[in-house]
Amino acid sequence: MATLWLAILLPSYVSVEALKFRILLCKLLLQHLTSRNPTTLTKPGNTILVFEILNYRFLSLYRYQGKSKTLMYDVTKMISTLKGKRGDHRIFRLAENLCMNLILSLRDFFSVKREGKGPTEFTETLNRITIVTLAIIIKTRGIGEFDQLLYLQTMLEQILATSQHTWSEKTLRYFPSILRDALSGRMDKRGLAIQAWQQAETTVINQCTQLLSPSADPTYVMTYINHSFPQHRQYLCAGAWILMHGHPENINCTNLGRVLREFSPEEVTANIYTMVDVLLHHIHLELQRGHPLQDLMLKACGNLSVFIWTHELLPPDILLLALIDRDDNPHALRIVINLLDSKELQQRVKLYLINRGPPEHWLSSGPFKRVELQKALGNYLSWKERYPTFFDDIAARLLPIIPLIIYRLIENDAMDAADRALQVYSTFLHCYPLNFTFVRDILAYFYGHLPGKLILRILNILDIKKIPFSESFPQHINSSNAAMCPPLDYFATLLLGLVNHVIPALNNSSKCAAMGDFANNSTRAPHGKIQATSQPGPTNSSEGQKPYYQMQDPGTFTQLTLETAVIELLSLPVSPSQIVSSLVQIVVHIQPTLVQSSNGLHGAPGSSGQGSILPTSPSGGSSDSLGATRTTPSVSGMNTSNFVSRSGYTCQQLSCLLIQACGLLLAQLPPEFHVQLYVEAARIIKESWWLTDAKRSVGELESAVSYALLDPTWAAQDNTSTAIGNVVALLHAFFCNLPQEWLEGTHLIIKHLRPVTSVAVLRIAFRIMGPLLPRLANAHTLFSKTLSLLLNILVDVFGRNSQLSTPIEATEITDLIDFLHHVIHYEGQGGPVQASSKPRSEILALFGRAAENLRPDVQHLLSHLNTDARSSIYAATHPKIVQTP
Repeated sequence: MATLWLAILLPSYVSVEALKFRILLCKLLLQHLTSRNPTTLTKPGNTILVFEILNYRFLSLYRYQGKSKTLMYDVTKMISTLKGKRGDHRIFRLAENLCMNLILSLRDFFSVKREGKGPTEFTETLNRITIVTLAIIIKTRGIGEFDQLLYLQTMLEQILATSQHTWSEKTLRYFPSILRDALSGRMDKRGLAIQAWQQAETTVINQCTQLLSPSADPTYVMTYINHSFPQHRQYLCAGAWILMHGHPENINCTNLGRVLREFSPEEVTANIYTMVDVLLHHIHLELQRGHPLQDLMLKACGNLSVFIWTHELLPPDILLLALIDRDDNPHALRIVINLLDSKELQQRVKLYLINRGPPEHWLSSGPFKRVELQKALGNYLSWKERYPTFFDDIAARLLPIIPLIIYRLIENDAMDAADRALQVYSTFLHCYPLNFTFVRDILAYFYGHLPGKLILRILNILDIKKIPFSESFPQHINSSNAAMCPPLDYFATLLLGLVNHVIPALNNSSKCAAMGDFANNSTRAPHGKIQATSQPGPTNSSEGQKPYYQMQDPGTFTQLTLETAVIELLSLPVSPSQIVSSLVQIVVHIQPTLVQSSNGLHGAPGSSGQGSILPTSPSGGSSDSLGATRTTPSVSGMNTSNFVSRSGYTCQQLSCLLIQACGLLLAQLPPEFHVQLYVEAARIIKESWWLTDAKRSVGELESAVSYALLDPTWAAQDNTSTAIGNVVALLHAFFCNLPQEWLEGTHLIIKHLRPVTSVAVLRIAFRIMGPLLPRLANAHTLFSKTLSLLLNILVDVFGRNSQLSTPIEATEITDLIDFLHHVIHYEGQGGPVQASSKPRSEILALFGRAAENLRPDVQHLLSHLNTDARSSIYAATHPKIVQTP
């Protein structure tokens, strides 16, 4: 067993293989401790060491393996048994810090309890961090599945059942609306808490005077511990702070430390939160009495420094969290900023960095440099402990806290303070195992609100040399002309990187798979297989592909490349409309650009099966050619001369993969980009020259639209792709990677296309939205909204009052009616249609209302889809529809 401990703790020159070996050893060790000798893990020394290994060595590997949730549930169980026990502060605080990191590492929706019922077993601190994590997940990545949307309210009730905290208006304004609406009505009970303090203040001060006066009787410590009332004990630190009067020598810190160590960990946490409220209330009263604010702030910060640094009586991480959670008080964040600027904290961090060494600890040779227990953890956590620390340090406990402070400073428009904090602690944050995700998420969370200087400071948290940024990225974010959008070549290179390292290889197939099929059916390499950056497209293999909102933090090169592209776009000093316009322009013109740059054919219209009425230009775009008078366009600012050779694909294959890469990338950006995509896509469709050419006959138009909406990968084979075909393919690739919560925004594209006045645009709208309906089969409300939108545009074209320039027979859209018939049966079944499948009664009612506004010949096609039992077999046999004789 000693050999196992040694193998885990000693560093190695071999990075990835060594880490894999150590996680295996850790599993073996845990099995040994729990199976061969179950009582071993109950010994404090063993538990502490396991928690240290998990928190400071294996956290990234658990995240990489997707095991963070499982570990979180296990650690939470242990925390629930520790938080009420007296004296177990070191184990508890280490476990709580580990759980903080695990919660903050989660980037897909999660249950707060493995069993799913009852209040959480989290501490007050973890409950608050969970809410913040949910806000970040929902706002930056969305809620992936409909069932998770339904669970959200239950989850909030579980979290808030044991928490009295309310979030400030400045914090709530950045929360996603679904979370903000659920939390904004909570009652702020701070006024009641201050009233309770005022009622107990006289008693508390008397007790604290007996306990904490410099000449206090040491025997009174046990009297206080054994006989004081719990409702008074929560005010111990507040009473001590009042008695200090800015002079630490006024209180007996030795007695205070002895009492706090005999408290349970949650009692200490409650003392800290209460002390912060009393402290801020006391400053308010002193200001009313005419005392200068500067003197009050110096006194408050001096008192707190005594608590956390001079005598090390309280954990600084919990104190800082308590202060930023009171950010609606104008003085709380000023105290936090002063504490971050304090020499004591900066010296602690500096010593930690010296002792810890570089973040890549696995590359170091020799044993890890350990620090004396009391110097590493301070008096509060070391106390009677005899077990040495291996990796734990009071400074390391602040790694998950400083990013949360940065969030709160930005929420309160304290940009200069956030900039200064990042400048001072950027080297320290290199050690934070979640620093890459912190950068990606904070850029997305506050997108549109961050000044350029602060964005650069945030990027400096990363070790730039290890991140696969585009070669020209630094010059674009440092450009003196901030309003100038990067050239198309920059965006095209970004997409090519995704094709080579993110999009699954085509396995030497001569044809691309359909855009939508890629996101659903393709596979990537299993976890643990890291891509070689030098390999071109067809070798970029096969990590099991998930929609982006299900991804954990980057662990594979595939994920790192994808998230890096997101960071780049979020950092550019240009508007979302400029970025989206550039990406869509590349997609619209991708086929001719690749063909011309590789000296290929220029889209000659001689392919079999094509007539003169078909858009035979290889370009797509507004200059599609139906005749010799139109020429293939070239795209300025885009040099793709070596794209084909760098990818290893043919022009046709690469064009399809670039479209998919663009959809995947756009789906990961904040909703501001999605709105611009819908606007730009609708504009391209509406401005397509062969939709607006009045000289073309209906037959020509119908033929062209039908051809454009065929599988665009087939069109790529004979260089006859169209602007509309490419845009529809882009939208499908985009939709496939959107979380379900964000799918409701897709309706915007149809709203921009309306009013629909031709069957051609009607078909385009159905082609865009149709593939979404099966995915919404379990989200009945959103399914109904989407279906209603399609029925409304059907009424636009075939309504009783519609006036088409050329009458269209109802038989021309029987295929659309068949589609509607099938999809509502799919939704009624909740999956593939069976012989017994039936539409829901609400859907039949929806069709009945729409049919009232349709022409009689179209009504006839939908006569079987209504709630009238005399004309609808579904209504006649539906158990939820009341039959009238």
